[in-house]
Amino acid sequence: MTSATPRNRILRVLRFVVIVVLVFLLLPYAVAPIYRFVDPVSTLMAWRWIRGARVERVVVPLERIAPILPRTVISSEDARFCSHRGIDWQELREAMDEAGDLSEMRGGSTITQQLAKNLFLWPGRSVVRKALEFPLALWIDLVLGKRRVLEIYLNVAEWGPSGEFGVEAGARRAFNKSARDLTAPEAGLLAAVLPNPIRRSAKQPRPALRRLAGLHVARAASAPAIDACIRVSRTP
Repeated sequence: MTSATPRNRILRVLRFVVIVVLVFLLLPYAVAPIYRFVDPVSTLMAWRWIRGARVERVVVPLERIAPILPRTVISSEDARFCSHRGIDWQELREAMDEAGDLSEMRGGSTITQQLAKNLFLWPGRSVVRKALEFPLALWIDLVLGKRRVLEIYLNVAEWGPSGEFGVEAGARRAFNKSARDLTAPEAGLLAAVLPNPIRRSAKQPRPALRRLAGLHVARAASAPAIDACIRVSRTP
């Protein structure tokens, strides 16, 4: 009888741990559909708020963003965004072949995967994070659709070194203008900054960044069909 009490305590603790883990794993799947109607914040934004760090973001709908910007971001970050279902298996295989290991893999992440990470996971490379990210990306693509996925991504992506999140804050920091007034070269610079907004600056771009931005602009110019994929229409 005396040995049953410690055993029961251990079982209760284990049961509690299992419940907590299941809630942690399943909660994003319950929350994601709500984001069809609610504008979310990223885990990085929340972490900065908790630490009292600066966060600047103004949420703007897709129709109030210059159409060249979404097209440029898609063509530079995820060229098959319109055809895959959250994961680009072809790009993933190529990235894995180069890396040989999930934790060392560079590239291969779709916009939807990046959104899953931004909303529910943590930065950095690890097998655990990737394993959680894959099914989440598939679910997010299913329940939100392409247009909403892109709209949320453009409004939660980090676009500056001082807590600038979303394209509106990024455009105002870099060019002192609204995202609706961006030109093709400016869209190219913002797209080029996305992989590393801490070290890259669209406001004071270096020659290498300008060259990369030029490549993004050229790719976007050759991919007008993206506009139809996300049904971009601009309001007056």
